[in-house]
Amino acid sequence: MTFGAAKKSLAFSERICYYFCMKVFAISDLHLSGMSNKPMNVFGQEWEGHFEKIKTDWRNKVTQDDLVLIGGDTSWGMYLDEGMYDVRSLAPLPGTKVFVRGNHDFWWNGITRVRAAAPDASFHFLQNDCVRAGNFVIAGSRGWTCPGSPDFTEHDRVLYLREGERFRLAFAEAKKMRREGDKLIALIHYPPFGIRGEDTLFTQLFEENAVDAAVFGHLHGGTYFPLRTKRNGIEYYLTSCDKVRFSLVEIY
Repeated sequence: MTFGAAKKSLAFSERICYYFCMKVFAISDLHLSGMSNKPMNVFGQEWEGHFEKIKTDWRNKVTQDDLVLIGGDTSWGMYLDEGMYDVRSLAPLPGTKVFVRGNHDFWWNGITRVRAAAPDASFHFLQNDCVRAGNFVIAGSRGWTCPGSPDFTEHDRVLYLREGERFRLAFAEAKKMRREGDKLIALIHYPPFGIRGEDTLFTQLFEENAVDAAVFGHLHGGTYFPLRTKRNGIEYYLTSCDKVRFSLVEIY
């Protein structure tokens, strides 16, 4: 084999490794408060030093070639500079990071401004759209409270339907981007099914678009939801950091 052929072979092997050796992890609801006075230990002793626990686990599991999905409620910050202070605290950690907005991410006000403030090219922020990494396509939006929740109102219905339209836009982009063999992951902050596990607009869209896995958060404390469940061929993962003991969940 000539040097040129060997070099091409090595390059091909590296591409194969990138596409098929990449691992995908997820965690959500970090609730960081670097510039805001919102210590999380008021919600229980297990939250004491929670970010240090997450960072230690992250460094033990994730390589620079891996992907980490962050399902909303990243920061308690009210303004962009406060939120980005907490986002930047993830910059020293390895891997490509993909975010969606949570209900407490008030700093996330305008996707163009958020993307312009990204610490570096390893940070991706999704809103009605998707991103491709290796052989994974991630489509994301915030989602909303689903019908069946005890406090669901007509106002919630408007937002629920709007978020459904946002996922339709995200999946339309994913369809253009997806290649044969790619895995499609839906990243959403709110649980995509009802409180009793009922089907919703989100689960319907996920099934119609052949989603392989869905990652969500939002739930804390004693609220019961299975950490992992399979419905109609889709793996669903609850990744709120206190629910998963402040450790990253391996999706692939």
